[in-house]
Amino acid sequence: MLSVRTAVLACLLLGACDGNPFEAGAGGPDITGSASVSTLPGTANPTARGDITRMEARNKGPDGGEVYGNGFAEAYSYDAAGDTFSVDNLAFDGANVYSRSPTFPTVGDAGLYQAAAVYEDAQTGQQIDQFSYRALYGVSRTGRTNFAIVRTGGYVPFGFGGFIYSRDGAVVLPTTGQARYNGNYSGLRDFSGRGGMQVVEGDMQMSIDFNDFNPDEGGTGNGAGIRGRVDNRRVFDLNGNDITASVLAEINADKNPDFDLTELPTLLFKVGPGVLDNNGEAEGQIDSTIVSSGEAEGFEDGKYYVVIAGANADEAAGVIVVTSDIGGVTVRETGGFILYRP
Repeated sequence: MLSVRTAVLACLLLGACDGNPFEAGAGGPDITGSASVSTLPGTANPTARGDITRMEARNKGPDGGEVYGNGFAEAYSYDAAGDTFSVDNLAFDGANVYSRSPTFPTVGDAGLYQAAAVYEDAQTGQQIDQFSYRALYGVSRTGRTNFAIVRTGGYVPFGFGGFIYSRDGAVVLPTTGQARYNGNYSGLRDFSGRGGMQVVEGDMQMSIDFNDFNPDEGGTGNGAGIRGRVDNRRVFDLNGNDITASVLAEINADKNPDFDLTELPTLLFKVGPGVLDNNGEAEGQIDSTIVSSGEAEGFEDGKYYVVIAGANADEAAGVIVVTSDIGGVTVRETGGFILYRP
């Protein structure tokens, strides 16, 4: 999970903590060591009554060995006193301490933080240029869930970075009925084939059918179906300038010779069995579609990761990672979200 200061911060700033965020929730069976749908590293033996933390996995090469890039960020923490975010194991990000962006401090409900642009050689006083790292950090109004994403545009192809999301405490999943969750989506976009980085925000909805699919259809012990969507996405540069129109122009030039897209396509969860487990974790496929030359074709493709929290399963947090190809450049969008049952 993130540093202990995360939950304390949520209580102090939001004044809405629902009891002790580290205390196991009451009610529901204690399903110890139940099967997990998650393919990410983190909590080894997740249960419905305990904390859960997931982190981005490191890339694997053709031989199964680690290759550079994803999942190198470690030891995420937030310091409320200075409103700074810290992360370890990323070279040339200053002193590992990220300050709030002065030009674009908030993306959706998440804070945007930036590494120092230069670092001083203590012996000579010379300034050493650093990579343009950015971190997004979001915490729920109860303090029970949070996420963080760290990326850089300083490498070609994708650079080092990572993401993390977590639940503090327990969840009690319904066994009947359906639930709808709403919230904001905040993300970072980096590239393979060019440098630079962009920021994205949008609206997100998620619905869970706890009646179906049946548990034996999914094989995870829960069997619920999950729908989700991210729409109204807008893209910004690192200073907060809205560049959605230029991003759409790039897509139209590459994909849509017949007409112009007027907005980014909606990201949609793929619905099917086996995506939710009894621990309150979900993982599945997500994509988007555009019309090119009169024919529908896939545009973005990737995965969503979710953890559900609360005695009434009334909160969810997670991360989405999708990629698309535009004009010979691969765009990777890594977005975080915190959703509530209103």
